[in-house]
Amino acid sequence: MNRLGPYDDRMTPRFVLVLSENWTLTTGRDLPTLVRWAREAEDAGFDAVMVSEHVVLGPDAGADGVMGNPREYALPGNQDPFTPWPGSLMLLGAIASVTTRIRLAAAAILAPLKHPLALARDIGTLDLLSEGRLVVQPTVSWSRDEYAAMQVPFNKRGAILDEQLEIWDLLWRGSPVSYSGEHFSFEDVYFEPRAYRPDGPRMWFGGQHLHPRLLDRIVKYAHGFHPLGRPTPEELETLSAAMTAAGRDLADLERIGGCRPVFPDDDSVSPLEPALESIPEQVAQGFTTFCIKPSQFTDDPNGVGAFCREVVKRTDALMS
Repeated sequence: MNRLGPYDDRMTPRFVLVLSENWTLTTGRDLPTLVRWAREAEDAGFDAVMVSEHVVLGPDAGADGVMGNPREYALPGNQDPFTPWPGSLMLLGAIASVTTRIRLAAAAILAPLKHPLALARDIGTLDLLSEGRLVVQPTVSWSRDEYAAMQVPFNKRGAILDEQLEIWDLLWRGSPVSYSGEHFSFEDVYFEPRAYRPDGPRMWFGGQHLHPRLLDRIVKYAHGFHPLGRPTPEELETLSAAMTAAGRDLADLERIGGCRPVFPDDDSVSPLEPALESIPEQVAQGFTTFCIKPSQFTDDPNGVGAFCREVVKRTDALMS
């Protein structure tokens, strides 16, 4: 079965190895191990690796209570403020240097905390370095403490991101570029070298809900839809209608799903089989690509490659 065609629902599902938050498997300072896991995932047939980011955390990181099982996904308000968050683009650059095929998903890029020209320089360079393997998922995120520390107005973060997306769209097309907005303004800047493709890196968008501003960003800029959790049928209908109205086809939008663990208690990993059971149903809904975090299923830092091979094997059996 085809593992490379991105949107053919007859293909074997593609997997993204989530490299963030695996601190029950290694420490936040042992970044070479994450690079090794990425290479092992590529060898096992995985399609991508994913790294998320925060610049800093504050007390609001754990305002809702720290997760019971440290293998759970880090969500707004459930994590220890000491949780490590290495720089995602630098880490993906190291991974690019030791891999040749696997895609590099920079998920949760907190764009409003950075200047759009400087961030475009970093992501464009990484996209060139990896020969177009970069996927960028810009987001506004949720931490007021983080925005306060970076001296960026929290209540303006959506408007800031929208201006950044407009600026990037101009930069990828060619120089010189001028822009005049509420948050950013410049005249006749020259931006070379640009990204690998004429329209820039591949971009995913997602969130907890398909609100109007997110819908607009997807229709204008997205190559993929990566929701947090499972979108409702109504949200998918809304997305399909909006894509059609803009002259785009929902079938051309890569849809990213997930594999949810079932932890028996707060001290144990999840069995793999029940986490994969929903994949055929998600594929039937049009999802083609699935995120999975290794620390949720193994406590062996030397077993990530074997884990990836087992995921592929079991999913092939489910889909046959």
